[in-house]
Amino acid sequence: MLECAIIGGGPAGLSAGLYATRGGLKNVVLFEKGMPGGQITGSSEIENYPGFFDHTKSGMDFMDGWLKQCFHFGLKHQMDEVVSIQKEGEIFLINIANKEPIKAKSVIVCTGSTPKRANIKGEDEFFGRGVSSCATCDGFFYKDKEAAVLGGGDTALEEAYYLSNICSKVYLIHRREGFRAAPSTVQRIKKKENIELILDTMIEEIKGDASGVNALLLKDTKGATKELHVPGLFVFIGHDVNNAVLQKKDGNFICQTNALGQIKTDLRMHTSLEGLFVAGDMREDSPKQVVCAASDGAIAALEVISYLHERS
Repeated sequence: MLECAIIGGGPAGLSAGLYATRGGLKNVVLFEKGMPGGQITGSSEIENYPGFFDHTKSGMDFMDGWLKQCFHFGLKHQMDEVVSIQKEGEIFLINIANKEPIKAKSVIVCTGSTPKRANIKGEDEFFGRGVSSCATCDGFFYKDKEAAVLGGGDTALEEAYYLSNICSKVYLIHRREGFRAAPSTVQRIKKKENIELILDTMIEEIKGDASGVNALLLKDTKGATKELHVPGLFVFIGHDVNNAVLQKKDGNFICQTNALGQIKTDLRMHTSLEGLFVAGDMREDSPKQVVCAASDGAIAALEVISYLHERS
């Protein structure tokens, strides 16, 4: 039986594995169907992680050192797909596709979330090369340049405001006339001199070349089209929480969630189900930053150690 099963191999899961094994747990397995690393492996540059300031290295290079460090202390990686988790008495069953369930005394789930794509022509081609879903991560690359933001909710407006303090100009593109964001946020956006609202408009195509994005083809509700020449587009139309492993057959979850499907935790990463911990982007109020996910994973692992000691 596992002392701890970790589901998900991004920064939260790897950090949890490091702290769990280095903290003395002997039988810890990280379940990740592919190679661990998470969303950050798709980034071309990392410059906002403390202590890491090598512009020649990509997200893949960045995470490579994490893998070596975690596995050095005894973390095991099992390349299986976890389809669900259930608890029977004090024991968790990790249900794996096409295999027998594995028993575990505790579980840390770190399956994260996935930014929603706008399904615009060119979006996939230029994602990471001018198209981003993280202003905090990539905004500085557009310092004193123009950039565009797509979306109409609180996140889109807040990120547009954040970018306006970095970029020379920010174009906020929304398919409707009105916003879904809080009125106070809308007013703040409208008062910012270097934010231009482009409303009742959709992006038809993202254009670029080998260097990345260089223009957006826009189409308004009246059918008129024009090109907006910008080197960067930030898409904020929401996130899909990767919470499927926590769902029961009836569609309910084994722990408490909010209306968006994000997992409710306390500051120690405890969920409403004893012995089940959640870390990283899938938890409620997550900042969705690598450094925060790593912190979550470390906290969750330390809590698992305490949880198991109390029951030994």
